[in-house]
Amino acid sequence: MNNEILALLDFFERDRGIKRDVLLEAINTALLTAARKAVGPARDLRVEIDPKSGNIKAIAKLCVVERVTNKHDEISLAEAQKRCRPDAVIGEEIDAVVTPKDFGRIAAQTARQAIMQRIRHAERDMIYEEFKDRAGEIITGTVRRFDRADVIIDLGRFEGIMLNRERVATEEYAIGDRIRAYVVAVENGARGPEIILSRSHPNFVRRLFETEVAEIADKTVEIKGIAREAGHRTKIAVWSANEKVDPVGACVGMRGARVKNIVRELNNEKVDIIRWSTDIKELVLEALKPAKVKSISLDEAKHNVLIKVEADQLSLAIGKRGQNARLTSRLTGWDISIERDESAREAFEQNVTKGVHTLAAALAVSEDVARKLMDAGMVSADVIMMADPSDIAEAIGCDIAQAEEIYNAAQKEISKSAPSA
Repeated sequence: MNNEILALLDFFERDRGIKRDVLLEAINTALLTAARKAVGPARDLRVEIDPKSGNIKAIAKLCVVERVTNKHDEISLAEAQKRCRPDAVIGEEIDAVVTPKDFGRIAAQTARQAIMQRIRHAERDMIYEEFKDRAGEIITGTVRRFDRADVIIDLGRFEGIMLNRERVATEEYAIGDRIRAYVVAVENGARGPEIILSRSHPNFVRRLFETEVAEIADKTVEIKGIAREAGHRTKIAVWSANEKVDPVGACVGMRGARVKNIVRELNNEKVDIIRWSTDIKELVLEALKPAKVKSISLDEAKHNVLIKVEADQLSLAIGKRGQNARLTSRLTGWDISIERDESAREAFEQNVTKGVHTLAAALAVSEDVARKLMDAGMVSADVIMMADPSDIAEAIGCDIAQAEEIYNAAQKEISKSAPSA
């Protein structure tokens, strides 16, 4: 048993980094439980372990008496003077070694499970102490196994877990893969500490930029906002108090080197870097690029932004499955509504209506007839005079007599506007 205890102490101290004192305390508690079973209800029973030799002693505080009536609490004077102290006297309490002859075998059988349990508690405490202040960092590990859709990641002496909700849907992982992940939280729950990791968290992108871009690390450039749909697209807004520093250029890097490294880590997820502005209109316009905005209006009370774009820019502004609009909304904190601009069509309709009204008055016909004439391209008296009555009849669906009346009316209208000789 002594050699086994020493081996356990050496193994856990060397390979697991658990202090020897912690291990001895755990073993002591476990052996005391075993001793109580072997010795019985001795008074003030305790177990002492020599940290170097591993020798174990069970010691109880016994009362010295002339004649023993309770072996668990008393020791005879003769026995006390022989085993404990030659000058022992009746009535005093002395420490007596009460280690059973077969205690080594009993301890080995009964203490192992309790020892290992205490060791696990010690390891859990170490995990929590080491990682409790590392939430918000990026760490590297190896995929060890899968627990349903969760990924268990080997971090060296410890394990982290990337829950299914923290995975990137477009990424596949295999056992043995080296991956980097963001420490979302370190939770000390009933089952012990859990290191929750994520590759889908927006702050994973934030930390990558802080690592890659020196200007962000030294606070010259500040990240003002991030909106992300992991695996697809991220928008990040940056700003600098130094007018001489281009925050977007600093993040992109020479020939895009910096952002390329980040995109590579994100498995080609698209990253839009925009310039932050306190002017919400300017910020929205930046966030929606490359879409060209026709008009923008704000509803301060409802915190809503109404965007109007040309028909050919609508799908670009909204993005695939509404992605561009959603990310812009998250980044700015405003609800974004994007509509097709109808102003040109409305202006055209107004001009057509005005033209119909003018033509109907000039030819003394109904506006319905005038609209049919305009639809056929006969938008004025001059144009009608260039057509045959048969063309007019075909355009508005009337007989030739009515067509000739319209033709004559057009001729009269032209005569009115012609300069007198």
